Amino acid sequence: MYWGAQSVSLVGDEINILAIPLAAVLLLDAGAAEMGWLTAVALLPSLLLSIPGGAWADRQANRRQAMIVADFGRFAAVASIPLAYACGALTMAHLFVTEFVVGALTVLFRVCNHHVYASVVAAERYVDGNALLSGSRSAAAVAGPSTGGALVQVLSAPFALLVDALTYLVSAVCLRSIRAREAPPAPREASGLAAGLRWVTANRTPGLLLAGVSMLSLCHTFLMTLFVLYGATELGLSAGALGAVMAAFGLGGLAGAYAAPRVVRRIGLGPAIVAGFLWFSLPLLLVPLAEGPGPLVIAALIAAQLGAGCGVAVMDIAANSYLIAVIPPTLRSRVMGVVQTANFGVRPIGAVLAGTLGTALGLRPTLWIGTAGAVLSVLWVAASGLPRIRELPENAEQRREEHEEAGV
Repeated sequence: MYWGAQSVSLVGDEINILAIPLAAVLLLDAGAAEMGWLTAVALLPSLLLSIPGGAWADRQANRRQAMIVADFGRFAAVASIPLAYACGALTMAHLFVTEFVVGALTVLFRVCNHHVYASVVAAERYVDGNALLSGSRSAAAVAGPSTGGALVQVLSAPFALLVDALTYLVSAVCLRSIRAREAPPAPREASGLAAGLRWVTANRTPGLLLAGVSMLSLCHTFLMTLFVLYGATELGLSAGALGAVMAAFGLGGLAGAYAAPRVVRRIGLGPAIVAGFLWFSLPLLLVPLAEGPGPLVIAALIAAQLGAGCGVAVMDIAANSYLIAVIPPTLRSRVMGVVQTANFGVRPIGAVLAGTLGTALGLRPTLWIGTAGAVLSVLWVAASGLPRIRELPENAEQRREEHEEAGV
């Protein structure tokens, strides 16, 4: 049921990613700057709340219950958009507030999620478990945008979000059925906000990995912030075509989820992370290159999304397995709060930069800046020592605590 909760929620997230920007563009005539701010507001909670949220989660005994509350809150926030539209009261301010609330509740969901994951998956199955979840994420990326694009064309963007809202209710029901023993709350004296950051800075390999993730995420945000506007205006794609193109990312992710355990076994954990970085970033160069007849443009964008989706799945599966293995259980949420800040917290900065540069320089030059920076992010990982790590590291503290509980 844990897997079911994640899968259903991810489908809704993918519909949200397309439907809210399209609501802004099609209904409220949002430009590049407004699209930048809309993306930034959605991601701002990751920057502000991930670390304090992780500290809070480490002190809780029932993180699963917090995830359920987050799902109910996201349902209410997303459902408010079609309600406002039906009443003739939908504004950009409403979209800003909704995106911030959903972003804040998503942070709560994520910082608690790794504790629940570790309670239902054995350590030796981390790679396989992450591969299964990545497959769900990729399937959602296939179903979400294509479904969202079709729903936008048939029902309009606000009402497409009703489907998104209902998925959070289904996720909450699935989570309620889980029965698993979570790690005990961290001792009060060990619950400082900076503990996770201190651990990351004291451990060179995870620290440089997160630097690479942060740069890649920042630069990829350039593309994601402007992609709908770029596709709809400069390339002349319909909502349905945009949904189909974005669904290709999920198809690539499905292939990557299937391939990742085999890639890890074949070349090793660390080299798989490096390969994932390159596999993710290099195809993105096709996005600013796309021009010419419509079929050629769509083919280039689909190829970019297929390749990037496959690469990010390999990278995520290998990197998440590595981090879950090496992070001490008593610091898990606080360190994952730092991870969320590195991955998602930089995105509002990237979104604002993308909106600003997109207005000043144009959409295509801004996309070139973002994609080039994404390719260069692999340099952090190459310098981290990860290319020499072949096997999943053992978490010495976790092993010691397990032995103590068993009376060894």
